[in-house]
Amino acid sequence: MATARKGGPVGGKKRPESGLGSGRAAGVRVHTAKRRTAASTQWLQRQLNDPYVAEAKKRGYRSRAAFKLMQLDDRFRLLKPGARIVDLGCAPGGWTQIAVERTKPSPGKGAVVGIDVLETDAIPGATVITLDFLDPTAPERLKAALGGSADVVLSDMAAPTTGHAPTDHLRIVGLAETAYDFAREVLAPGGTFVAKVFQGGAEGVLLAALKRDFAIVRHAKPPASRTDSAEMYVVATGFRAG
Repeated sequence: MATARKGGPVGGKKRPESGLGSGRAAGVRVHTAKRRTAASTQWLQRQLNDPYVAEAKKRGYRSRAAFKLMQLDDRFRLLKPGARIVDLGCAPGGWTQIAVERTKPSPGKGAVVGIDVLETDAIPGATVITLDFLDPTAPERLKAALGGSADVVLSDMAAPTTGHAPTDHLRIVGLAETAYDFAREVLAPGGTFVAKVFQGGAEGVLLAALKRDFAIVRHAKPPASRTDSAEMYVVATGFRAG
């Protein structure tokens, strides 16, 4: 287990805003190189012209996805100071960074734990565990790192896409279901679960479980989620343990 330096962000920092800076760079056009496919050229051009990518780099966030969590938190008030937060599939760490900034953990008051099978660089204020969350030891290791049960379990995980929309939808919903199976083992009563899903009609099993186990279940698509993406998030609050 790799543990980052404990303690919150620099004192006096105000709650980070989820909007973009006022200025935007002029559009960048990328020409297809000899060793680059048309698809990779299109991806690179989108990255270079994405204002959230530029803003994430400017603010020191590890991914543009950081803004998605910020916007979800602005709307639903998920990340309360002193809360215990778990970030499943945390690499490269953008969501974990936001969780630290907004909950301000300190010794004996709150904790942020990220877990991923991939090596993730240390994140100040958080504990990072390199482990598959499906490992039988994962729930107890997370509780030990948190100092108790979790107030919030986050999952921005996405399965590798195939290009076949129905298959991709089934894969990501299956991943969200697995994440929730895990969350049920570590969430405290009244807790919150947030997971990425895709728009489509195969969420029945997951939604039925969430509506059974939580007081409120809602869907949201934060502004930072690309308009051409089918991704959205399910936000379940008020966990009814047992």
